This record gives sequence, C-alpha cells and structure tokens, in this order.
Amino acid sequence: MENDALQKLRVWAFRQRGGIWTALFVVILALARPLPGRIVPGLILVILGQLLRFWGVGCITLYRGEEVKAQRLATWGPYALVRNPLYVANGLLGLGWAWMSGNVPTVVFLAAFYVLYGVLIVPHEEAFLARKFGREYEDYKKRVGRFVPKNFSREALSHVRAGGYDASILLKSEIHSLLVTVVGTALILSRLWW
Repeated sequence: MENDALQKLRVWAFRQRGGIWTALFVVILALARPLPGRIVPGLILVILGQLLRFWGVGCITLYRGEEVKAQRLATWGPYALVRNPLYVANGLLGLGWAWMSGNVPTVVFLAAFYVLYGVLIVPHEEAFLARKFGREYEDYKKRVGRFVPKNFSREALSHVRAGGYDASILLKSEIHSLLVTVVGTALILSRLWW
C-alpha cells in the first residue's frame, strides 16, 4: 500500500515537475536577500546549468511531456558522464539562483532538489527505463552515476562522442527553458534593489 502511494506521488511529481519548479523558484525569490559577493559565482552556476541543458537536449529528441518516454537509451554526450544531465543542469541553475539569494534559499533549494529529483522523479524514470531497456539499462546504470560522474577512464570517456547531436532541437524545445533562465536570473538580481 505504501509503495502504491509512493508510486502515485512519483507519477504526480513527474507530471507536475514544471509547476513544482516554478513554485520552488517563487519561494527562493521571496526568501532572497542577495549579496553582491555571491552574484558572480551564482551566475557561473546558472550559465553552466544552461550550457549543460543545451548539450543534453541536443543528444535526445524526446524529453518533454507528462509521461516518461524514451525512443532509445541515450548513453553518449553528457549521458556518458551522468544518467540525468538535464536534472543536474536544473540543479546547477537552481543552485545558482539560490546561492545568489542567500543561505536560507540555498538550504531550501538543496532540500527540495533532493526530494523532488532524488526521491520522486528520477526513481520514477529509472523504473520505466529498467522496464523498457532491461539489461542494457542495468549495464549503463552500473558504469554511470545518477547525478555525479563516477568513472573518468578512457573507456568511459569514449562514450561521450559515441552518439549524435541535433542542434535543431534547441530552437524547437529549449527556447522556453532559456527564456525561463534569463527571466529567473533577472528577477533574482532585481532583489538587490527591493
């Protein structure tokens, strides 16, 4: 019964991840007390996060929607380093915003990120991938970390260039994310004056 409830919560969190992310941003913005000395490190994290998103989405063609889906198992590009580069990218973006906003927003963000992605969304996606790709996914999971790279061997790095990259997906699907990043960053920075 508890597993059923947890699974339903995971499905709900996956479907609502955009709205949850927006709510988390609003909380960070409300708590923000930016310090000028934190702006540059925070901006660096935001830029790294957006660049990682660009790299990650160019390696896959299907990443938006209310249901978990995958036409193929992406194991190249940033997916050769971590299994969830788009969530790592979101983490860098959010951490950049939170770091600029102060200590309390940073703690709130880290706790929310752990629950949202580490407990709810990623286990939901991993269960789908394990069912769909079976042994191929289990082998991939053994050699590539969930959020942190665990292998920098020559063999592991050879997978980075093993697949393709389609930059056209950036114009089709990533413009919205870029706009959110720019507007979100501007709003956090505006807290220096109000």
